[in-house]
Amino acid sequence: MLIRIRRGWEIPEHQVTPEAVVLNRRAALGLAGGLAAATAATIVRPARGQPQGAAVPPLPPAARNTRYQAERPVTPEPYATAYNNYYEFGSHKGIAAAARRLPLRPWTVRVEGLVEQPREFGLDDLIAAMPIEERIYRLRCVEAWSMVVPWTGFPLAALLDRVRPLAAARYVRFETAAIPGVMPGLRQSWYPWPYIEGCTIEEAANELAFLVVGAYGKPLPPQNGGPLRVHFPWKYGFKSGKSLVRITLTDRRPRSFWETVQGNEYGFWANVNPEVPHPRWSQATERVLGTDERIPTRIFNGYGEFVAHLYVNLQHERLWA
Repeated sequence: MLIRIRRGWEIPEHQVTPEAVVLNRRAALGLAGGLAAATAATIVRPARGQPQGAAVPPLPPAARNTRYQAERPVTPEPYATAYNNYYEFGSHKGIAAAARRLPLRPWTVRVEGLVEQPREFGLDDLIAAMPIEERIYRLRCVEAWSMVVPWTGFPLAALLDRVRPLAAARYVRFETAAIPGVMPGLRQSWYPWPYIEGCTIEEAANELAFLVVGAYGKPLPPQNGGPLRVHFPWKYGFKSGKSLVRITLTDRRPRSFWETVQGNEYGFWANVNPEVPHPRWSQATERVLGTDERIPTRIFNGYGEFVAHLYVNLQHERLWA
């Protein structure tokens, strides 16, 4: 018998609070408070009984890479940092306060598997050694909303160059931190923790694949996946693993978190395609976060010129979530 696990955001559309009501309430509370909270996220706020984390240093200067054009205005910071999916902290969008309990320093990420030089990197040492830049990327959520964020980080390929992948490496597996003391969502034991995502080695080497350490010129806040996340702007947002602690190169395709939970709805590739609906809603349009706009969705989220060639000989695969 198939037992279907219903997630927290799966409710009938008639129960959804109108966007205008939500935004008006936020305005009444003062969006300036959201800005203050985003700034405060650069200081660790540990959970009760947890060790105090170190302060997060500011980001080094990062020039904007103009090769990648969002072609839309940047989403105001209070919206991007207060409307988040991160199930380790809860199955609703308002997880920012809970997420700020995550100590962001010290932080290490282990890169291992089919590589010549497996290594554990201290995040601040890694940031100092990498070609840091700012890229303004679109993010398209599988729930049919989107935003545009100025991310600070470095190419995923630059990190992989440090460990030298072996010829047998075909996939890259990303593992998110799982810290029960500060992540209340981990109590939902029916989910297959830790959160796992993955891509092919060719996708990881693509110039768009980006390891993110900051947003809006500040260290990346935990609700957005800080202190380190990956971002594939041509894929649905759930493919971009947050708060990474381990990256493994392997010859086996990783089975990702949502693929394990509900494989008939969420596949391995999850490339954005407006012509392929989700089983329960259309993907033809998207709601622009922070506005009243609904705009047409573009195939590969508008990044086809950079990534379409990766899928030329994969027509037999389920390329769209």
